[in-house]
Amino acid sequence: MTAPANAVPDRAERSLRQTLLSPGYRRLLLLCVLLGVPIALACFFFVGLQHELQHWVWTSLPEAAGFDTPPWWWPLPALVLAGLILAPIVTRMPGGGGHLPVNGLGGAPVGPRALPGAVLAALATLPLGVVLGPEAPLMAVGSGLALLAVRRAGAGGDQRASAILATAGSTAAISTILGGPIAAAVLLIEGAGLAGTQLVALLLPCLLASATGALVFTGFGQWTGLEIGALSLPDLPPQANPDAGDFLWGLPTAALIAVLVTLARELGRRTVTWTRRHTAARTVACATAVGVCVAAYALITGRSPAEAALSGQAALAQLAAQPHAWSVGALVALVACKGLAWGIALGALRGGPIFPAVLLGAATGLACSGLPGFGATPALALGIAAAAAAVTGLPLASAVLAVLLLGRDAHDQMPLIVTASVVAFIVAQLVRGSGPEAGRAPGGESGGETGGAPTTGAAR
Repeated sequence: MTAPANAVPDRAERSLRQTLLSPGYRRLLLLCVLLGVPIALACFFFVGLQHELQHWVWTSLPEAAGFDTPPWWWPLPALVLAGLILAPIVTRMPGGGGHLPVNGLGGAPVGPRALPGAVLAALATLPLGVVLGPEAPLMAVGSGLALLAVRRAGAGGDQRASAILATAGSTAAISTILGGPIAAAVLLIEGAGLAGTQLVALLLPCLLASATGALVFTGFGQWTGLEIGALSLPDLPPQANPDAGDFLWGLPTAALIAVLVTLARELGRRTVTWTRRHTAARTVACATAVGVCVAAYALITGRSPAEAALSGQAALAQLAAQPHAWSVGALVALVACKGLAWGIALGALRGGPIFPAVLLGAATGLACSGLPGFGATPALALGIAAAAAAVTGLPLASAVLAVLLLGRDAHDQMPLIVTASVVAFIVAQLVRGSGPEAGRAPGGESGGETGGAPTTGAAR
């Protein structure tokens, strides 16, 4: 006799209830709440110190030397210095300075022993303009402090609990720069890949169907004037049907962004292979090459080299505020020079891969926004979503990130954002080489000490 159809869900529900009500799980939740405060404070001071150092290198020091903005050659000594600082960290310190950015945000959590090297590498090199973001070092701070607290409390023997706490610490840390816990939670849920390939196979058609449905209902609602009683918040801006030109030019632009990001990551993987031998010298050489690319951008455009050298947060804000202040030539030069520098940095330096990719996607989208019927706001929106999806391999989290970044302006463009995210994800999968992913960094890059699950599967 077969079991009732609802027997399996009932058992799963009872198992979940037992887990949630167990004393050990409740203690785990309480510990996560208690850890969130010191981790957030540590991340606040980490990012604050990084920004102060960055301001000193790229604003205060040039002004003290008599320059209104950093001259074109400024990145050359800065990046050489970054390479000289990073080389002994990569080759001699435990953990090799943290995860390789070409591997995304995945990998084993960074433990207490590897944390000093990751923090030192980030604070010493990110302000010098290594074309990487702070997200990976922040996650290292979160996981390292969480594991340190567990060991100080004498609870380090439970490997499963340690892995959960390390992941929770990383999520708390990354939420500080992703606009809050929603984007971090979606990143974790999608990146964990609990259902493996089945989750991705189910997610893509659901995203496309929902985007198409939203587009159709928006169009028919405006055309007929009828209301369907869908879930809505009355204080949000009124819905607007995206223009046909936004989709006509936007989807090929999303595919182009995916190709550019994926090719840059492939350059990063080749750089990893090259730096496995003579690691110290070649790390300095790669940092110097990054400086040459940034200086070339400043020479070509006459603009500040900081726009290409830093993680992209400030430049992205400038693009969003004044999208027409940049010529198409300057945007193309930014994508070419910063993209090349980012590709080299992915395989040799230390930092996060997402923020620079988002700027590259936004710049590519805005460079194409002059096409007939293609607006600046849709171009910016799909550029962010497409680049994030291509670099992380997480289309849902990338769409959520784009929506959160654009705020009220994203409401009208959600169908385009979601569709661009899916298109970029698929194109990136098609373009990506069949070779193996980049391995460990020289000197033992992983730094994981828990033996637990990775923090996320981002940029798998």
